[in-house]
Amino acid sequence: MRNASIQRKTNETDVRVSLGLDGSGNYDNQTGVAFFDHMLDLFSKHSGFDVSVRAQGDLDVDAHHTIEDVGIVLGQAFNQALGDKKGVMRYGWACVPMDEALALCAVDFGGRSHAVVDCPVSRPMIGNFPTELVADFFEAFAQNAKANVHVKLLYGRNDHHKIEACFKAFAKACRQAVAFDEKTSPDALPTTKGVL
Repeated sequence: MRNASIQRKTNETDVRVSLGLDGSGNYDNQTGVAFFDHMLDLFSKHSGFDVSVRAQGDLDVDAHHTIEDVGIVLGQAFNQALGDKKGVMRYGWACVPMDEALALCAVDFGGRSHAVVDCPVSRPMIGNFPTELVADFFEAFAQNAKANVHVKLLYGRNDHHKIEACFKAFAKACRQAVAFDEKTSPDALPTTKGVL
C-alpha cells in the first residue's frame, strides 16, 4: 500500500493529510470551507484514493492560507506515497463533463513542478470559497508533488460546474498517472534519464 500521513503547522494553519493511493475512494475532509470539502470529497471518490484532510486555518482573515496549505500538504503526501515511482504510468489525462461544463486535465509526476490553470469563472465566491483560489490550490499541489499539472476549462456556464469539472478531471488524470504500467517491469522507471 502506497500511503502517506503528513502534518504541517504554521502560524496561519494546521493541516493534516492522510492519503492512500491504493484505496477505495474513501474520504473524510474537513477544512472549514464547505465547497472546498466538496471538491476534495469528489477528488477522492473519482480517483479511488483514500483522502482525509483536517485543516484549521485563519478563516477570519480569509480562506487563502487554508486552501493553499492543503494543496501544499496534499502534494507532499503524493510525493511521499509515490516513493521511487518505479512501475507507474507517470502521465495521466482526462476530459470530464459536468452538465454544461467540460474540463481537461493532464498531469506528469516526473519530478518537475509546473502548473497551468485556465478556469475562468464569473463569481468571486462560491459560499465561503474564493474562486480565485482554484489556481492557488493546483499550483501549491504541483510544487509540492513535484508534478506538472495542467487544468483547462473548455467551456461552461455555471461556476460550480466549471470548478467541479476541473477537480473531477484532476482526479481521473491522477488515478491514471499513479497506476502501475502492466507493460513494463515493476522495477522500471518511466523515464530515459534513469532517475525521477
